[in-house]
Amino acid sequence: MNKQVQVKAAPGQSSDFQQKVEAVRALFADAPQMAKTALENVIRDLESREPAREEAAAGVETAGRIGSREGKVSELTTIFPLSADGAKRLRAILNVLPGLPGVGGDLVGTLHDMRFVLLDNDTKLLFATAYDGDWDAYIDDFATKIPDYLDLQFSGVPGWPGIRNPSVKDFIVKHQVQAQGWYVANPNLTVVETRRLARVGKALNEFLDKISE
Repeated sequence: MNKQVQVKAAPGQSSDFQQKVEAVRALFADAPQMAKTALENVIRDLESREPAREEAAAGVETAGRIGSREGKVSELTTIFPLSADGAKRLRAILNVLPGLPGVGGDLVGTLHDMRFVLLDNDTKLLFATAYDGDWDAYIDDFATKIPDYLDLQFSGVPGWPGIRNPSVKDFIVKHQVQAQGWYVANPNLTVVETRRLARVGKALNEFLDKISE
């Protein structure tokens, strides 16, 4: 039989945190024993990392209209329906122009990553990104810096109004899904700062190589 962990809550939120943990345990009452054991092990592990747990929980906030932000980095996850030929066209675009997402991301300048995933027998498109800053400013960047890239990639989405259209933000929100769980390894580094550190690191390594010759 698995032994339950006595959960210690963060200061000022003891009863609330305790209640949430007990609610999760209740949901797992009929789960396989493997899952119940894993739950108690994870609770125990989190308790041993209490400062990190509290810091992570405090760091997540809203990215604006929708989505989460941790530090300087925000997330956007959308699931769009696709027209009958939408997936076929998107595949053709990405196969013929494989550098399209990367070039577009570099032009935006605040984009950490971007993925296009076809779902449910090519009837849906999962589009997910991590980016710097606020939601509205990010969509504005798409509209001003890579409008044709976006319109080409989303042309197979029924009702897509065009990234330059003022109604596009409401359209995106309609299909955006709030992330229930999200992790950022370096939440306080923007894309620009990350690239700068990479250049400094490269220059430092080259300098060390020269003086060691």
